[in-house]
Amino acid sequence: MTDNSAEAATPSRRALIGWGGAGLALGAVAAGGTVAMTNAGDEVDPAGAETGAAIAFHGDHQAGISTPVQDRLHFAAFDVTTDDRAAFVQMLKDWTEAARKMTAGHAVGEGAYGGLAEAPPDDTGEALGLKPSRLTLTIGFGPSLFGRFGLKDKRPEALIDLPKFAGDNLDRNRSGGDLGIQACADDPQVAVHAIRNLARIGFGKVVIRWSQLGFGKTSSTTPEAQTPRNLMGFKDGTRNIAGTETDRLKKFVWVDEKDGPGWMAGGSYLVARRIRMHIETWDRTSLQEQEDIFGRDKGEGAPVGKAKERDEPFLKAMLPDAHVRLAHPDSNQGATILRRGYSFTDGTDGLGRLDAGLFFLAYQRDVREGFVRIQRNLAKDTLNEYIQHVGSAVFAVPPGVRGTDDWWGSTLLTEEA
Repeated sequence: MTDNSAEAATPSRRALIGWGGAGLALGAVAAGGTVAMTNAGDEVDPAGAETGAAIAFHGDHQAGISTPVQDRLHFAAFDVTTDDRAAFVQMLKDWTEAARKMTAGHAVGEGAYGGLAEAPPDDTGEALGLKPSRLTLTIGFGPSLFGRFGLKDKRPEALIDLPKFAGDNLDRNRSGGDLGIQACADDPQVAVHAIRNLARIGFGKVVIRWSQLGFGKTSSTTPEAQTPRNLMGFKDGTRNIAGTETDRLKKFVWVDEKDGPGWMAGGSYLVARRIRMHIETWDRTSLQEQEDIFGRDKGEGAPVGKAKERDEPFLKAMLPDAHVRLAHPDSNQGATILRRGYSFTDGTDGLGRLDAGLFFLAYQRDVREGFVRIQRNLAKDTLNEYIQHVGSAVFAVPPGVRGTDDWWGSTLLTEEA
């Protein structure tokens, strides 16, 4: 990744880190050692969390989709408050520049200190001295955005308003949004810092509608690594699409030029669902029933009747309403999605129960053929007795930023697009 911005004379964080070329190690950081730069979607050495590896911002696809899943999440949905198209476009350009800096481990603008004492700093400062921590920032456009700025005719057919599914109890205050920003990192403060700076830059043009913190990734795009577990204690994402599976990514995740519209080629569609788990009830359920509900054993994660986690499941050996059986591509006309879910705990509900569960993130080439098809089949899932979908949003995720002159949404919002 190359950043052509001029180095300021102020002693900001980026002055300590230095500018790095694409594929090269950045300069020594204040905490010591070097920071490795990797391309978006590349496999990262398991030591990445310790070395503070940076994920390249530029690429044909946005980072944060097929990229190896980081440990922490801060997701924010924004509503646009300005009617000025030019101001909105400029904000997206400013956001892009800020994202370019932060994902490389640099401060935003002139930094958090050293500038004019009479003016607010350009950077909020809470990430000073921290490494990039594999930060990725991924933007998506919600259906409601296409009712503004003359974009009605550019709304993709695949960007549908999600239907109501059995058992939904959606909170409007945790659903929807004109824009969605997914910040993933191995350090929670780095992820929070990124969203906070974008919100500050967007003041007067956007406002946060809702946000969600996540921890303990519940799916992985690196199958050679240990499969993570959800809050129910079961391994999740065993059959997830790997970041190295180019053919599967092309078939199930990336929008093709022939899919239309042209501005989405190389992009994807994101469904975000906040799923509350009734974990107190689950914790009083017998082990055998828990395993029957999932269709896998709790220790190894092996499907029913098999010995190893990655053994091909024999669906007919499972109960008809087992989760794995109902979610499997063979039960959904081949429908396959890429998941990047995270656990969450947000205090209690006032009745002595934890407000906890799964923040589900799914990327796919077409929402109608991916999430909608699978979710409809899951209507008869016994797991529904222990979970409830309480938040929902869907976004069109444009292709990646392809150079220092490019910006988020350029394929949609340039006059020629």
